Amino acid sequence: MRDFLPDAVRRRQYVIGVVTDVYERYGFEPLETPAVENLETLLGKYGEEGNQLIFKILKRGEHEASGQADLALRYDLTVPLARVVAQYRGQLPRFFRRYQIQPVWRADRPARGRFREFYQCDVDALGSRSMAVEAELCAAASDVLVRLGFSDFSIRLNHRQVLTGVLDAAGVSPDQHGEALVALDKLDKIGADGVRRELADRGVPTTASDGLLQFSAGIASSGAGTASASDASFDNADTLDRLSRFVGDHEAGRRGIEELRNIDALVASTSAHGRVRIDATLARGLSYYTGAIMEVAVPDLAGSLGGGGRYDNLVGMFLGEDVPACGFSLGLERIIVVMTERGMFPPGAESAPADVMVTVWNAESLGESLALARELREGGLRVEVYPEADRLGKQFRYASARGVPFVTVLGDDERAQGLVAIKDMKSGAQRAVARGDAARELKAP
Repeated sequence: MRDFLPDAVRRRQYVIGVVTDVYERYGFEPLETPAVENLETLLGKYGEEGNQLIFKILKRGEHEASGQADLALRYDLTVPLARVVAQYRGQLPRFFRRYQIQPVWRADRPARGRFREFYQCDVDALGSRSMAVEAELCAAASDVLVRLGFSDFSIRLNHRQVLTGVLDAAGVSPDQHGEALVALDKLDKIGADGVRRELADRGVPTTASDGLLQFSAGIASSGAGTASASDASFDNADTLDRLSRFVGDHEAGRRGIEELRNIDALVASTSAHGRVRIDATLARGLSYYTGAIMEVAVPDLAGSLGGGGRYDNLVGMFLGEDVPACGFSLGLERIIVVMTERGMFPPGAESAPADVMVTVWNAESLGESLALARELREGGLRVEVYPEADRLGKQFRYASARGVPFVTVLGDDERAQGLVAIKDMKSGAQRAVARGDAARELKAP
């Protein structure tokens, strides 16, 4: 958990602004939920590992010493969304499309781009089983990343029913599917040997483990697991054919493969065309996914910039009837880490705290400086007032250190003539303008 100084906050606000603008262009509406949920709302929704990472809140008062918990900090934004949909079902449209940008908390081990408190930028569509939903979510995520300056990303796509078919075909027993998926989800982080060891630790037989990893290696060799969008070696049709041969007549697996074909065809009509690649090694360990699953990959980051999938049964846990749902979540912290390391932020995202600083000529003229600041703000400028009657040179140096591009001076002569002196801190040039024109002059390109 971290503090954010002004420059970091401005970078975050820039990314959030881009995300919000793109999501609203797709017709998604804003939603906010409390930081705290009932513990029973969260437990059992994220799988074994997820349950262990929930920050629990001890019961208050006389129960505190018992060590029992009844509340928790929200782990993600999807389960709270499912609760909201169940709670307000009659007030929401048939096809509810929402975005939510708020912090979540996980009792995780911090690492590069991985924190215990972090923001998620979620976008979800509820009420339809159409594969057009997955295609538009991929397009929205792609638009965000392109707007932010990413060009070498891909959106990996798989399907939980396909994974079921693959696990069955590899010889993993149904009661070990959950364990196998948790291990397989770490393939890009710990490699094949690490997954093999974890599968063994979880009791998956060696023959099943070898069959699963051999299949994963064959898929990866086809280019499906590469992250760079500029690498044209992937072939979604070839990957789907390989999957079909591997799962054989497995009913759920073949149904999942057909849905992947439909999504791939629909994506071709969106801005995500060429970005989505079917990757049978993608697992995503969250237990509530029921259909397509997605994840954003970039070449120099272990892990992802975001991901999501279809979860048609989650709302039903609260409502008693299933509501089709699919969502995508972008990880704000990881996006900012990569953008900062690559120097991707435009000048405006790391701008100065003010457009202009108003100096103070002397103690007697402080009121005039405040009045000028008011006029400039009314003209649409961000204005900082130097609070003391220091030497002008000291005030100029302060503005320069702060990165403020312009400084105004109201000396005795300027006040007498109704003028304002404007100093360009970059070039050093200084000019006098009519006080009434100062805001327009400062805003001129």
